[in-house]
Amino acid sequence: MSVSSPSSSNGAGNGTSSVINDEIIQFSALAKDWWNPKGPMAPLHAMNPLRTSWIVRHLPASLFHLPELPTLLDIGCGAGLASERFATLGFDTLGVDASEDGIQAARAHVALHPLPPQAAPLHYLCSSAETLLEEGRQFDVISALEIIEHVRDPQVFLSLLSGLAKPGGYVAISTMDRSLRSFLMAKLGAEYVLRLLPVGTHDWKKFIRPTELDSMARQVGLRLLDLKGLSFRPPHWQESHDTSINYIALFQKD
Repeated sequence: MSVSSPSSSNGAGNGTSSVINDEIIQFSALAKDWWNPKGPMAPLHAMNPLRTSWIVRHLPASLFHLPELPTLLDIGCGAGLASERFATLGFDTLGVDASEDGIQAARAHVALHPLPPQAAPLHYLCSSAETLLEEGRQFDVISALEIIEHVRDPQVFLSLLSGLAKPGGYVAISTMDRSLRSFLMAKLGAEYVLRLLPVGTHDWKKFIRPTELDSMARQVGLRLLDLKGLSFRPPHWQESHDTSINYIALFQKD
């Protein structure tokens, strides 16, 4: 869930890395429990099938009829929950995270639990969005799930994502709305009352309103295609029109 390496890689022209070292330290400490469906990452386990399936459903079918497999960058991949899922859905997947502990956990999990034979290639790399951009890499699809609220500057981060997408490529982002409901339920409720997440996992002030995300994305050449809420209706997460807590959006690069 962290996006940049602890190196001095620069952001998109502002000379500042998008990394927040405290975020890397926090999520690195959770790496050993990342794949425990009843552990601190339980909410991500529950949301993962819905988020990944939503993205695939909103991509054009033509993407899967290219001469080569569509390429996907899962930035801030953590220990690979979404990365593994994307590979099984047919994407040549690269999972990238700043946390070496997270990447090691991702590699260890897929080594112990190999993907099915029909899965597409899956690779992991401890690196940063800045470094990938400097290397000139581009992808058909970029997945940035529950990560933009953890970066130093969301606008710079979106610029990096736009640069990493191929012309006409797609960028999927899931995050949390800065609303009263999200403060009460996702911050106070999840972290302090129900203890679903470790205290300090989120900074409510860094949550992003859907209109803000759309505006920032348009400034870097990303056009909004669809946006939906993700709502927990026990015992499952479901797509909804309520974006006041969790939501997911798909953009296309102009």
